[in-house]
Amino acid sequence: KNMIITHQGVQSFKVQFGDIVLAFDPISKKSKHKAGSYGADIALISLNHEDMNGKDQASRGDKEAFVIDGSGEYEIGGVFVKGLQSVSYYGGEERINTIYSVNLENMNLCFLGALGDPKIPSEAIEAIDGVDILFVPIGNDGVLDPHEAYKFAVSLEPSIIIPMNYNDASLKIFLKEGGSDLVKGIDKLTIKKKDLEGKKGEIVILQKQ
Repeated sequence: KNMIITHQGVQSFKVQFGDIVLAFDPISKKSKHKAGSYGADIALISLNHEDMNGKDQASRGDKEAFVIDGSGEYEIGGVFVKGLQSVSYYGGEERINTIYSVNLENMNLCFLGALGDPKIPSEAIEAIDGVDILFVPIGNDGVLDPHEAYKFAVSLEPSIIIPMNYNDASLKIFLKEGGSDLVKGIDKLTIKKKDLEGKKGEIVILQKQ
């Protein structure tokens, strides 16, 4: 089975795996950014801010998304989710940010949300284990800056790193930290578990759809 990941803006992603659709940090209609529609089974919300808490956008028609918006352990139809508490300064004030570790059919995703401080509790670090795909915010504005974002991302030893919540300047610095400014953006990432073999911290840039 392929996993298909698309970037919907800010730090919002749609992840499709077989019949399951996940929406990470869906953008709400109140946001100044364009709200997407996801038709998701599960919506994961890391921060209670209109750029990321679009619960209503996650569902489509009579398909109601199961919403997770805080720490704890969840299982929804074979998808295992751990929500881990951390801190964000997005929007200019200190807020609770939830990091999500998601396991579905042997694929491990870690979504750092709007993380503002790389010093996260050691039990959170322990819960983030064997990451296949890591989503990391690099945009500075209340989230990690590109230098610390890269350092922290690599410390979690993911196969693939997907930067989010970036602007051109922060992306440039992040790529430089990663030793390459030649990474071309792609429209979507289509990947199988076995494609991850031998990949270590490979940066993939997804263009906003």
